[in-house]
Amino acid sequence: MVDKKKELGDLRSQRWFGRGPFSFAHRSRTLQLGYDLDEFNNRPVIAIVNTWSDMNTCHSHLRARAQAVKRGVYQAGGFPVELPAMSLGEIMTKPSTMLYRNFLAMETEELLRCHPIDAAVLMGGCDKTTPALLMGAITMNLPSIFVPAGFMLAGNWKGTKLGSGVDAWKYSAELIAGNISFDDWQDIEQGSARTAGTCNVMGTASTMTSIAEVLGFTFPGASSVPAVDALGDRLASAAGRRIVDMVWEDLKPTDILDEASFRNAVTVNIALGGSTNAAIHVLALARRAGIELDLDWFDKISRDTPMLANILPSGEHLMEDFYFAGGMRALLHVLRDRLDLTRPTVNGKTLGQNIEGAEVYNDAVIKSLDNPYKRETLAVLKGNLCPNGAVIKPSAASPHLLKHSGKALVFDSYAELHASIHDPTLDVDENTVLICRNCGPKGGPGMPEWGMLPLPMKLLQKGVRDMVRISDARMSGTSYGTCVLHVSPEAYIGGPLSLVQTGDTIELDVENRTLDVKLTERELRARREQRKDPPPRFVRGYGAMFSEHVTQAHEGCDFDYLAKPGETAEPEIHY
Repeated sequence: MVDKKKELGDLRSQRWFGRGPFSFAHRSRTLQLGYDLDEFNNRPVIAIVNTWSDMNTCHSHLRARAQAVKRGVYQAGGFPVELPAMSLGEIMTKPSTMLYRNFLAMETEELLRCHPIDAAVLMGGCDKTTPALLMGAITMNLPSIFVPAGFMLAGNWKGTKLGSGVDAWKYSAELIAGNISFDDWQDIEQGSARTAGTCNVMGTASTMTSIAEVLGFTFPGASSVPAVDALGDRLASAAGRRIVDMVWEDLKPTDILDEASFRNAVTVNIALGGSTNAAIHVLALARRAGIELDLDWFDKISRDTPMLANILPSGEHLMEDFYFAGGMRALLHVLRDRLDLTRPTVNGKTLGQNIEGAEVYNDAVIKSLDNPYKRETLAVLKGNLCPNGAVIKPSAASPHLLKHSGKALVFDSYAELHASIHDPTLDVDENTVLICRNCGPKGGPGMPEWGMLPLPMKLLQKGVRDMVRISDARMSGTSYGTCVLHVSPEAYIGGPLSLVQTGDTIELDVENRTLDVKLTERELRARREQRKDPPPRFVRGYGAMFSEHVTQAHEGCDFDYLAKPGETAEPEIHY
C-alpha cells in the first residue's frame, strides 16, 4: 500500500502535460512519437538516465536492460522516457574519466531539471558513472533509484581465473621481466574480459556500486549481482515498478541521506577493501547532500574497521565468488552491530530490514569480525609533502615498505616517466622512492589513474615487485602496491610535491600516518621562491572550465560552484 504524499496535480510533469494553456505542444509532440494519450496522460513521468555506449564496454548490456526498467514502469502505471547521458568508459576515455565525472553530474542534474520528470532510474556502474549520476540526482533531489550494471564473469587463462585489471598489471610485469612470452600475453588478453560488465574485482566500479547500495539507492543485494545474471533484469524491472511508488511517496535522496548513511558507507568500503578512489567520490557525494566530511573522518573509521571481504586486489577471490558467498547482504549482516540499521532505503524498508535472514555461505570469501582477512584498508597521511592529506591502501601494499626511508627519483610528468623508466642506466634500486608529479586534478589534467607507477625493468628482472611510489594522481581500484596517492595540494598549483628534487630523502610511516621530505622549512621556502608556474593545460572549452573550478582531492574534486548549497529554480514554461 503506497503512503501517498502527492496527488496528480503536485507532479512536476503536470506543468508540461496538465491541461493548462501551455500543454498543447507537449502533449501533441508526445502523440507524435506514436504514444496513445492513455499511455502518458495523468501518469508520473520516469526518466531512465542511461549511460550505455559503444565506447563503454562495461555498459554494453544497458541498452537491453533499460527495456526491463521500462516494463516495470509501465506495470506500475508510470510513463518511462529514456534519456541518454554521457557514458564514461573507463578504458576508452582519455586522459581520464575523472576529467568528465563532473560533466556527467551536471548533465544528470540538468536532464532532470529541464524535462518533465518526476523521478529517475539511474543506470550505470563503470567507475565514474555511479558517483556522477548520484551527485546529479542528489542535487536535483527527485525520487531516484540506482540500477548497477553489474560485473563481468571471471576471466580465464590456462585454467587459472583472471581478475580484470589486477592480472593485467601482474602479468605485464612478468612480460617486461621476460618470464612469459608475448603469445602468453595475447592469450591473457583474450581471456581477460569474457562478458559484459564492470571489472570483476573490488575495483572502483564495485566499490562505488556497493556504496550506492549502502547509502540506500539500490535494491538489497543489487551491487553484487553479475552483469549477465538474469537477476539483474528482474531487479531492473522491480526498480521500474518501485520508482513509480516513490513518486507518490515523495521519497527523495535527502530523505535517505544523513551523516549516519555516509558512516555506514565508509565502514562497508573499508570492510570490502574498496578502492582509494572512494575517498574522493564519497566526499563529493556528501557535500552535495550538505554534509561536511573530511579525510580524517575516513582514517578514524579505517583504524576501527577490519577488512572482511577476501577479494582482489587486496584479497584472493573475485566478485563472482563474493556473490555466491552471500554478497552485500551477507557482508552487511556480519557488520550489523557497527552500522546504523535504521537508515531508510529506496525500497521503503530500513537497511536493517533489508539484511534480515542474510547468511554467509563461504567464510573464506566473507570473513567474520573475530577472524578478519586484514587490518586497515585505507590510511590518510599528513606531513610536509601533503599538508592537506594523501592516501595509501595498506591492505594492497607490501608490509616491509609501510615504514620506509629512501632517496627520491623525481619525474615531472607521466610521459617523462614512461620515456625513461626502463632505461638500463637509470640510477635506481629497490630502496628508491619513485615520484611522479603534475598528475593531479589540474595538472593531469583530470587526475588520471597513473598512481601505480611502473617499476623499472632492471629491477623487475632482479625479482623486485614493489617499491614506494608517490604521486598526486589516483590509482585504479584494480591496482596494488605501496603507492601513496592524491597528494594534496597537487604539484601543478605549487604544492610541496613540486619542490622535491631527485636525491632528497623521503620518509613514509604509515602506522604514524606521516609522509615527509627531509628538508627544513627554510629550504622548502627557498625552492618555492624559485618555482615558476607552468602554462595552463587548456585555453578554452570544457577543459578550461574544469581547470578553473575543480577543487583539490581532499575536497572531492567537485566544481566549486556545484558543491554550493541552495536550489536552482524550476524552469519557466510559456509555450
